[in-house]
Amino acid sequence: MTLASLGWQIGDRKFIWGKRTYLMGVLNVTPDSFSDGGLFDSPEAAVAQADRMAEQVDILDIGGESTRPGAIAIDAEQELARVIPVIEAVRKAHPHLPISIDTTKAKVAELALQAGANVINDVSAGRFDPDMLMLAGKHQVPLILMHMQGSPRSMQSDPQYKHVVREVKQFLADAISVAIACGLPKHLIAIDPGIGFGKTLDHNLTLLRDLGEFRELGCPMLVGVSRKSFIGKLCDRPNPSDRLWGTAAACTAAIAGGADILRVHDPIEIGDVCRVGDAIFRV
Repeated sequence: MTLASLGWQIGDRKFIWGKRTYLMGVLNVTPDSFSDGGLFDSPEAAVAQADRMAEQVDILDIGGESTRPGAIAIDAEQELARVIPVIEAVRKAHPHLPISIDTTKAKVAELALQAGANVINDVSAGRFDPDMLMLAGKHQVPLILMHMQGSPRSMQSDPQYKHVVREVKQFLADAISVAIACGLPKHLIAIDPGIGFGKTLDHNLTLLRDLGEFRELGCPMLVGVSRKSFIGKLCDRPNPSDRLWGTAAACTAAIAGGADILRVHDPIEIGDVCRVGDAIFRV
């Protein structure tokens, strides 16, 4: 069976890889995320933002711990206090909207699944919590494995690679193998090369140029470039909210490279990018 024929079934939503680009909307319920920290850190503000995004996105990604460069880790209880009320409220308001929990902690992921989340998005690919991959295998839920060099606190201090595409690809291949060994079928695994996570400007550009290399891993691919600092450097836009046009260009490159899901802050505008990009590149 092909990757496209397996897809993901989440409630009444079918994700058919290769047919079109899917959008994952970012909802950070944190005080310190790089772009929208503090904007949606109350349940009321978070649910209002979810309401605005619900018709535009295919998955809503809810996170309660910042992973911006230099971010300080928080404990599971603090993270749970941020995300669980929001997941419960969003699930009640939007019963059919797929929700992913953006966390590196198995305890947070498990309680988020109980509250109504459908997908686990782990930026550590299971490195930070040895129970995470076993949890995904136990519940048989889609899992996104991302590459990051180091941790959020240290990842941008001095990232080094001999061959960034080869090393990121091998990391993801190894993570896929471990997840499968933990009982998760391969068709439920997605990969993310981790743009901006332990990479320099040149590393990010090289990964985007060579995204096609990751198709060989046989998993759907998520790419997150939205408002990231490499765009700010290229466009001289220090304020993340001013990086929409640079984000659009990077998203177009990601579609051309075979991305299946784009993780974005601006789904209305990037939705148009996807429609045009898909018409050009998905033939």
